[in-house]
Amino acid sequence: MFDPLLHQTIRSKLVSLLISNEELPFKALKEALNVTDGNLSSHLSKLEKEEYVLIEKKFEGKRPKTVVYITQKGRDKFASYIEALKQFIEEN
Repeated sequence: MFDPLLHQTIRSKLVSLLISNEELPFKALKEALNVTDGNLSSHLSKLEKEEYVLIEKKFEGKRPKTVVYITQKGRDKFASYIEALKQFIEEN
């Protein structure tokens, strides 16, 4: 019934943030979600593996910067997840 990848608090919040912002730097996601680097990396890896997000590493001047983007698949899966939640609430 629920997408197991999104039915995890941090990942659902993460995708929600990306849908609202199109893209966010790793640091901004880390601060917004109040998680460690390792924890966020783990969640992002799972989402990237299923193509819900795209992770781009680039340089801003001489500093490395990781930017995370939501994919169309990620948008579609999140919309379906929200619909499943609504349906569950209405039925119970």
